[in-house]
Amino acid sequence: MQARLKNPVMLIPGALQALLALDKSTEAADLPYVTRKLIHLRASQINACSLCVDMHARELKKAGEKDERIFSLAAWRETPYFTDAERAALALAEAGTRLADRPDAVPDDVWDEAARHYDEKALAALVVQIALINAFNRLNATTRQMVGSWS
Repeated sequence: MQARLKNPVMLIPGALQALLALDKSTEAADLPYVTRKLIHLRASQINACSLCVDMHARELKKAGEKDERIFSLAAWRETPYFTDAERAALALAEAGTRLADRPDAVPDDVWDEAARHYDEKALAALVVQIALINAFNRLNATTRQMVGSWS
């Protein structure tokens, strides 16, 4: 396999910088780095973005995360490895990634559980991060960006 096109964010002036600025804008919220990376990895698994799956698994490993948490993320509901707050973030990330999979894209119970664990600013950061990783996934998967090409 090979990429269909050079990464679009490298071809459009300012695109990568804009996405990275959006990412950086959420750093002031009380949303843990590991939580951000867990939702990045989970959304990337759902969207079959191999570049992002590889990248975010490596980021989690570099951050000191245990293999059990990284390897079992796709089955997070059936494992004991995640906190209640992480579970709420992962449920929101899945709902926000699979918008068309149910009549109520993000059900109230999913939203309410996330809101129980995160204050308004952190919740806003979580929503921005979910949207951002989905944007990156769509750019990369559509153009078949290759694992290892992002470094």
